[in-house]
Amino acid sequence: MGSVAKNGLKQYLLQLQQHPLRTKAITAGVLSAISDVASQKLTGIQKLQLRRLLLKVIFGVVYLGPFGHYYHILLDKLFKGKKDPSTVGKKVLVEQLTSSPWNNMLFMIYYGSIIEGRPWNQVKSKIKKEYPTVQYAAWTFWPVIGWINHQHVPLQFRVIVQSVVACCWGIFLSVRAAKAVKLTPAIKG
Repeated sequence: MGSVAKNGLKQYLLQLQQHPLRTKAITAGVLSAISDVASQKLTGIQKLQLRRLLLKVIFGVVYLGPFGHYYHILLDKLFKGKKDPSTVGKKVLVEQLTSSPWNNMLFMIYYGSIIEGRPWNQVKSKIKKEYPTVQYAAWTFWPVIGWINHQHVPLQFRVIVQSVVACCWGIFLSVRAAKAVKLTPAIKG
């Protein structure tokens, strides 16, 4: 069994080297799928919602993997790949002021309008209500991940590290949101 895992890792690293964008996109899609399946099960959804799962995978493959790939290359070019604490701090700051708000906003729009199929006015209302809390939560968690990523992880692995952590983060947010819905009393009309 150890040799199967070792060969799988070897093949994965080879694909990452030969086809970095494709490999990161597929990895983000697979991890989005794992996150969504776990989230659905942990929040009490009995029958797997395949449409939702597919739409999350598409978001990972089409957006998260490619965006992260090019964004990390850009950051390393802007800061010339340096890893001293001052430069790493600047990278994390830039990431948290640009990528983090953008990614959270885009995901909320995608989730509300595409996955849930809500009309724009409902999506906009939900964003107005929930975006500040989501972004604040992101700013309390992701800078630590960003610091570790930029300080200790080689460029070609940063998107993968972010995708793995995002997989767990997505499960946490889904479970938290499901608990908040269960705790909110129904509005009687």
